[in-house]
Amino acid sequence: MNTLANALFILFAWILAGAPVAAQGFRPAFLLTGAHNRNSQDLSGQWRYSKDLYRTGLTDINGWVAKSRMQRYRDIDIAAQEARGGADFFEFDMDRGPLINVPGAWNAAEPALRYYDGLMWFQRKFKADPLQGKRAFLRFEAVNYRAYVYLNGKEIGRHEGGFTPFVLEVTDALRAGDNRLTVGVDSQHDAQSIPTAITDWDLYGGITRPVRLVITPATFIDDATLALQQSGRITGEVRLQGPQAAGQQVSVRIGALATAAAVTDGQGRAVFDIQAPAGLARWTPEQPSLYDVQFSTAADAVRDRIGFRTIAVEGNRILLNGKPIFLRGISLHEEEFGPNPSRNMTESASRALLHQIKHGLHGNYVRLSHYPHSEVTVRLADEMGLLVWSEIPVYWTVDWDNPAVLRKALAMQAETVYRDRNRASVILWSVGNETPVSVARTRFHGAMADNVRALDPTRLVSAALLVERRTIDGKDVIEIQDPLAGKLDVLAVNTYAGWYGSDTLDALPGLHWKVPGDRPLILSEFGADALAGYRNDGNKKFTEEYQAEYYRKTLAMADQIPNLRGMSPWILKDFRSPRREHPVFQNGWNRKGLLSESGVPKEAFGVLADYYGKR
Repeated sequence: MNTLANALFILFAWILAGAPVAAQGFRPAFLLTGAHNRNSQDLSGQWRYSKDLYRTGLTDINGWVAKSRMQRYRDIDIAAQEARGGADFFEFDMDRGPLINVPGAWNAAEPALRYYDGLMWFQRKFKADPLQGKRAFLRFEAVNYRAYVYLNGKEIGRHEGGFTPFVLEVTDALRAGDNRLTVGVDSQHDAQSIPTAITDWDLYGGITRPVRLVITPATFIDDATLALQQSGRITGEVRLQGPQAAGQQVSVRIGALATAAAVTDGQGRAVFDIQAPAGLARWTPEQPSLYDVQFSTAADAVRDRIGFRTIAVEGNRILLNGKPIFLRGISLHEEEFGPNPSRNMTESASRALLHQIKHGLHGNYVRLSHYPHSEVTVRLADEMGLLVWSEIPVYWTVDWDNPAVLRKALAMQAETVYRDRNRASVILWSVGNETPVSVARTRFHGAMADNVRALDPTRLVSAALLVERRTIDGKDVIEIQDPLAGKLDVLAVNTYAGWYGSDTLDALPGLHWKVPGDRPLILSEFGADALAGYRNDGNKKFTEEYQAEYYRKTLAMADQIPNLRGMSPWILKDFRSPRREHPVFQNGWNRKGLLSESGVPKEAFGVLADYYGKR
């Protein structure tokens, strides 16, 4: 048994035995917390690309090494080689390939790529200064789904997972002057990927978030975090990487309110435990106070904007800073407004979406479905005052019995937690969405719940569960019959009575809910499709009137649930979904949005806005 297989076997054996997951084992080699504020070169812009549907740039027939004439990552000027003549020839030339904008999904770049699903090669050239004793890293915010990274013809590293960042050191491969960066991106999903190939959204493909070349000192601050505890103290840590990581003094400054210092241990870790200053303003949706926080050593410094708040569950209430809160929210997919979204979440694109939630719907909460959204979006949630539910795409079904798949899920979860630990807006880590109950599935999710608690005990754990319908004493009753509930701080359910199934809208307020009353409940999804502008057709499905009445009746039903503490209906705006192909009403779009794909409000938008405005 090889080393990886042995590790996976041991991991799964631990879980089968009920042993806790070693969360620190999923810590990435490098984090570069605060990279957006560091000395860096943004590599966004126009890149060359080359389709590779048969994967000839990676392997030849029978799994042999790819032919040199196909290896798109080679550091070679093909036009110059061809001009010399000779026996060699090439079946690619990245330097003369077509151009595409990065970041962004290739599906929106041109019609021929709309449904391309496979391997694509990207390349750009850039200049770099001499390092002079410093270190260099490439930080990718997201590549969907698998990434193969080469610098100047040398493979630097690989990554799997389409929505989380990864960092690769390139100190030894970087040249002073001209450099050639090549990234192979494979968008294909399968039964062992997360998510699998079957979803209800467009999986997209490409380098969908920014890429940066980050320069650091030889010994640098790799990670820095602070959080307000229930005790009223602010705790956190700094981790250094490099030859001088041990025995270094590290300081932290929280605006003008407080400073503290500590010394790193033999592993480069320094711990802080500070009494919260009397003047510290707690972060809330109404007053999203953020502080300029700086972490410093003699040779390095990183900055962040951090808010301080507590989140807890007491009985069936959710407490923000010790006070009960009702989550007035909506679900959101990562697509910008417009008829041809490319998943390029610029600040203006993200702000436009969040503005509709905060100011259009009077919301204080957003469910970021069904994967970690961009860092831009989460930072804007901090700034604008929107509480966040975050999840990784363990969605519908995965290979529950496969320890390698579980390891992928735990690694994605860790990458998300380490990225967003400093975001006050993030209060809920979800461990799954609409997964069918089985022993293996519940064990899988249980490991995820244990993992996220070990990584971050300061936030709440939830999952979007399925419900069951029963007839009890002649009444239609909705129940949660899911053993995963015991692992959750906050129960959450998706319900579509009145859209899927035979329920009439008038029947919805009379449905009875039988749910555990000892914990808070969130309606994580409910919704109905409507084509914007389709009206006055007898209150039929897909009309705006039907969708609006569906919301009225569902909200009346929700008001009967005594421990309901929030909701995130499905969904803010129409979004791409190849599952949805009705030629009149859908054409590849899920139409459950309260706004059209271009931002046109439907009648139901006003219904929900009025409801939230009165809570």
